[in-house]
Amino acid sequence: MTRIPRLALIAYVLAVAVIVSDQALKYWVLDVFRLPDRSPSPLAGPFWLTLVWNKGVSFGVLNIDAEWTRWVLSAFSLGVAAALAVWAWRVDRPVLALAVGLIIGGAVGNAIDRVRLGAVTDFIDVTRLWFPWVFNLADSAISVGSVLLIWDLFLAPRNRAPG
Repeated sequence: MTRIPRLALIAYVLAVAVIVSDQALKYWVLDVFRLPDRSPSPLAGPFWLTLVWNKGVSFGVLNIDAEWTRWVLSAFSLGVAAALAVWAWRVDRPVLALAVGLIIGGAVGNAIDRVRLGAVTDFIDVTRLWFPWVFNLADSAISVGSVLLIWDLFLAPRNRAPG
């Protein structure tokens, strides 16, 4: 049996943690707290809960009210997650493993919403801090993972071999 590389295992465990946390929060917002659609509820200071159904991609881009977009975006998200899961086997830097794990978890978390509910469940509202979008934990994982990925691939210092 092939052993999973340590950094790939870190990426996979992080992805599962993001998926479970994201889905647990969404369950709480929808089924326990029963947050009503588009009715802001104060949480703490500038943090509010506002339920928004996002049928598009991040920040409502491609927010088309057509059934086919749900399936195309779900397939795309799962395809990206699968490609990153394969790439995780070759990851050789810890920051890259974290980035890949966060993006996989966020993509799968939002794909679960699209398949199960028809749209992504967004509810974290910090519009009082002049951030114009409502988002969720999966979105945050994708955003942080993308920043880490860009930093690691393009901006991180590398040890250069002499010569």
